[in-house]
Amino acid sequence: MIHVILPVGQLRCNCSIFGDEQSREAIVIDPGDELSKITDALHKHRLKVKAIIITHGHIDHVIAAAKLRALSGAPIYMNENDAALLDALAMQAGWLGMETPQRPEIDTPATDGVTVKLGGCDFNVMLTPGHTQGSLSVWIPQQQKLVAGDTLFRESVGRTDLPGGDGRMILRSIKTRLFPLPDETVVIPGHGDLTTIGHEKEFNPFLRGL
Repeated sequence: MIHVILPVGQLRCNCSIFGDEQSREAIVIDPGDELSKITDALHKHRLKVKAIIITHGHIDHVIAAAKLRALSGAPIYMNENDAALLDALAMQAGWLGMETPQRPEIDTPATDGVTVKLGGCDFNVMLTPGHTQGSLSVWIPQQQKLVAGDTLFRESVGRTDLPGGDGRMILRSIKTRLFPLPDETVVIPGHGDLTTIGHEKEFNPFLRGL
């Protein structure tokens, strides 16, 4: 399985491109900006986008989503509880002093148990609200990888002081949905360095006592 991680945009959102070497199909998670960088990686590996998954509705994770959908024809998967954040992209753009991007449309509501298949791998949607009401993570058991969005970071957790954030909820999501995963699970957070579930259980100061 091809896996390319591209830090994109002003806030360096980790955009993941997963590609199957046999079918040349790809899943793009969190196309946060810099469409040309994403398409260059797709062309380099001769990949065609099958699905676009968005972990939550903050602007830094969705800027290139509508353009990638238009270019590829691939459907967007996102949880509808964050639709209000998409409606507020102009406000979010104002916070960062940037132009308002095109609003992405949700083609397939991403709810618990939704699975997108790529090659021999299952990309399983797990709802992990707290950073936003519709935050989700993507668990790929065959790869032992978790794309965690802004729920879990290396030795940190997602902020909950923005609209839709809930501090108790994010800790509950991590405890009940993420910590039961194998310790060796590689976590790809929405920003910054990769980590593992085992590392966060031992060293994350925000999660002591969970």
